[in-house]
Amino acid sequence: MPKISEDEIALLTKRFEKKEPQVILKWGLERFHPRIALASSFGAEDVVLIDMLCKISSKPRIFTLDTGRLHQETYDVMDAIRGKYGIEIEVYFPQTESIEKIVREHGVNLFYENPDLRRLCCNLRKVEPLSRALSGLDVWITGLRREQALSRADIKKVEIDVANGGIVKINPLADWISTQVWSYISENKIPYNKLHDQGYPSIGCAPCTRPVRHGEDPRAGRWWWEREGVKECGLHHRSETGNLSLRQETSA
Repeated sequence: MPKISEDEIALLTKRFEKKEPQVILKWGLERFHPRIALASSFGAEDVVLIDMLCKISSKPRIFTLDTGRLHQETYDVMDAIRGKYGIEIEVYFPQTESIEKIVREHGVNLFYENPDLRRLCCNLRKVEPLSRALSGLDVWITGLRREQALSRADIKKVEIDVANGGIVKINPLADWISTQVWSYISENKIPYNKLHDQGYPSIGCAPCTRPVRHGEDPRAGRWWWEREGVKECGLHHRSETGNLSLRQETSA
């Protein structure tokens, strides 16, 4: 774990707040390589960061979480990015036995049943693989933006990720708005997920994501059947399943 105090984090937060994303990425790579990596779901923000990283480093570390329920369009852009930049992508999958267990006990579409089961599915398909991906890192980079959701409104460009064991978390695009993201993609001719052209501002697992209607919140297409609560999977906003037996399953 990097030796960064809370005081230094506070100074870095202030130092980088008005800086361009490339400045933050360059600092992170110079200080922490090779124990720094981008977590990419291959959404619009992530392909922007991949382009920036590849212009700074010939071999940036990039990992993704393949939940086993992704859209084909996500795999398409993953291959397009790999081909364009000639990079390796570290892919993390859920533990097979854990997925077999919940499907056997709760069905293949358990996430539609209630919020506890949905969070359990997210924990096994995303949170647990993320923990393995981060285990060898000092720093992870994300494409989080404050504009995306109320739950992300206070994110800093450099912060300590308490939910993931105190690892440093860098959010270079925190203050960008959507038009900046898409201008960068267009200007740099970056491959992107074609579902964005079909009304998907946020793209997750295929059964859990739908297009949003005009005027809807950008996160409205995620877990749309849940009427209340934070629209997060647990990667950036941890929550309990609310059921003791499910928590026991998660830790198995």
